[in-house]
Amino acid sequence: MSRLGDLGARLYRGEAGYDFVAKRRLWYGVSILITILAFAGLGVRGLHMGVEFEGGAVFTTEATDVSVERAREVAEEASGSQALVQSLGNDGSLRIQVSGLDTDQSNLVREALADELGIPAQELNAELVGPSWGSQIANKAWQGLAIFMVLVAIYLAIAFEWRMAAAALIALIHDLTITVGVYALVGFEVTPGTVIGLLTILGYSLYDTVVVFDGLKETTKNYPKQTTYTYGELANRSLNATLVRSINTSVVALLPVAALLFIGGGVLGGGMLNDIALSLFVGLTAGAYSSIIIATPLVADFKMREPAVKAHDKKVLAKRAKREAEEEAGEGAGAQDGDDPADPAADAAGTHDDGTGEAAAAGSVVGPRRQPVSRNRGRNRPSGKRR
Repeated sequence: MSRLGDLGARLYRGEAGYDFVAKRRLWYGVSILITILAFAGLGVRGLHMGVEFEGGAVFTTEATDVSVERAREVAEEASGSQALVQSLGNDGSLRIQVSGLDTDQSNLVREALADELGIPAQELNAELVGPSWGSQIANKAWQGLAIFMVLVAIYLAIAFEWRMAAAALIALIHDLTITVGVYALVGFEVTPGTVIGLLTILGYSLYDTVVVFDGLKETTKNYPKQTTYTYGELANRSLNATLVRSINTSVVALLPVAALLFIGGGVLGGGMLNDIALSLFVGLTAGAYSSIIIATPLVADFKMREPAVKAHDKKVLAKRAKREAEEEAGEGAGAQDGDDPADPAADAAGTHDDGTGEAAAAGSVVGPRRQPVSRNRGRNRPSGKRR
């Protein structure tokens, strides 16, 4: 068996593990810090919305010797707005996108680019997108996201319970915030491909969370009938049992996405490939993180605040403390039994003779304890004749 497989088996049996639930406040702090950085990116740089959402013009050139930097300078000088220029393949063709242009401004930019390329303006392919259409697309995307969230909450509340539904929604919002913040920091354009990627990662994150919740439900179904573990300990055992599975699933899903992002987008120069791949890569990573670090610890937090769970946990801890005290007392008694004045060597070695000539470890059960031999035989005997 491989090391990872052996680790997974040990985690499943509870022989190894990391106490996520006990250290949940540490991971809450890490998640809050990441979220603050994401909001800072949104506040400082903002999102670069594509023409599909803000309206504008898209110009596509044939094979040309004009560089990407020069085409961007010409487009920005003619429009007065920021331009996004991408190289399409290895033939030198370019895709020039400028947001917020009307028809007249689009014609001016088209003529300037045609002059730079040395071709008639009519031969330069141009597409104009109105801002009203982009606004409708954005509104539909927000409506679809809201409906998705509501349906997810209803399903989880029915299949599990409302605490798990709340934890799953918090994890989903966490994943969305991180992904959008990375988009703002990197400066990638938000396109319909980005929206597709976001919806995809929401589904994946939800799947990973439901798998973890299903294990939690199975582990804690007999929680009130046992007095060995607290709810937090059972939740942590459940999380560790599915830890390797979650990691394996995430790695397998990230490998093709990484190829799409770094090879398809970086080497081949695919425009929309970057938009989809970046959202998928960041979202899948955030989803795997949140299902482990946020979802289950939050459920445990919610449950441990209930009076019934508090009372049961208190009972478990009291019973455990009593058992430990009894074990310590037994160990102390066993240590005293090993102090045989007649055999100092055995006392130093921590063993004693059980009457059969064999040495036994101190504290082990070997039969009736031999009474110590009195060295004051004949002394302090009551007066009287000896019979």
